[in-house]
Amino acid sequence: MVRPTTIFTVPALILLVGVTLSGLQDEKAPPPVQEQTTPAAEPAQPPPPPAPEAAPNSQPAAVKPDDGNQSGENGRPKDNSLQLKLPTNTKLPPPPPDPNEFRVRSDVQLVLLDIAVKDNDGGFVTGLKRENFHVFDNKVEQPIRVFAAQDAPVTVGLVVDNSGSVRPKKPEIVTAALTFVTQSNPQDEVFIVNFNDRVRMGLPADVPFSADRNLLRQALLTNPAQGRTALYDGLKTALSHLEEGRLDKKTLVLISDGGDNASETSRDEIMRMAEQSLATIYTVGIFNSDDKDKNPGFLKSLARLTGGEYYEPQNTNHLVGVCEKIARDIRNRYTIGFAPGAPTGNGKPHQLRVNVTDGSTHKLEARTRTHYLPFGDRSRSASR
Repeated sequence: MVRPTTIFTVPALILLVGVTLSGLQDEKAPPPVQEQTTPAAEPAQPPPPPAPEAAPNSQPAAVKPDDGNQSGENGRPKDNSLQLKLPTNTKLPPPPPDPNEFRVRSDVQLVLLDIAVKDNDGGFVTGLKRENFHVFDNKVEQPIRVFAAQDAPVTVGLVVDNSGSVRPKKPEIVTAALTFVTQSNPQDEVFIVNFNDRVRMGLPADVPFSADRNLLRQALLTNPAQGRTALYDGLKTALSHLEEGRLDKKTLVLISDGGDNASETSRDEIMRMAEQSLATIYTVGIFNSDDKDKNPGFLKSLARLTGGEYYEPQNTNHLVGVCEKIARDIRNRYTIGFAPGAPTGNGKPHQLRVNVTDGSTHKLEARTRTHYLPFGDRSRSASR
């Protein structure tokens, strides 16, 4: 009489996993699955040879098929669901990009211009197209490589004077700065720079940017208004931190009397940094008529160079309205990019001019930066 013989087979086990397991080499094969077959007279198949060991520093995925036993260790119910253990050194791929996020990606270096267009009444002009703009670099018209007309999020820094001269105005300054935050694009990444004798970042060290209103309010209140004014050092810190932002459009809002009596950085160095950064800088002058340290000339020059705007509210009660207007201006700007020509090698800035028309007789004003430094000339300029 021929007894039924149990034959062991190793079926292929295919796992479709929605992640990439990098670093797995020569993983061990799972234990064989037992399967009953019809009686046969042939002998049992020999056991498969042992699988090679996994490479060092690699932990293979462990997959356990159901063996019918419903109890695990210590008599606890066994989870029969498929289990996949990732190696500890596995890195998951980054999330897909937000399709609504404005980003500039190019294989060439581009000069990005942030442009506000206004009519004769000072109102914002929207709905313009690429063909409405003409960009001139050192009087030579340049083809427009990038064009965007949308409320794009920006990396923005609030640079706030905390010297003793602004102590009576501190509550109104904080209120106005918070109004700016609430009126801005909710996807903006914001940081605070406070300065008096020293420069201090307002946010915690492990929070480079934030859109949390409560956190930003605390950042504005941490530094008491006292001491002298290191305005240029504050701007240098802000321009450097601005480059760490992940967004293409970058802006600073400076609230100060424009004077400086405590910085190691010079005014010329700040103007060169502003030319190199391509950031748009808005300036708000807060001072009394008899303020001996005020310097509105510097605030105007910085705003004009970078394509921002200078504001001088009549009193602190107008600060909130000014910050609302700045937030609205930032959200209604066009972005234009062009590829600069070969650097001149002399380290001198290039002059910029943007003309804009809408096909009518209405006169439109395009406000953007007036100069920039070509990429190849920046190191030469920095050494002057």
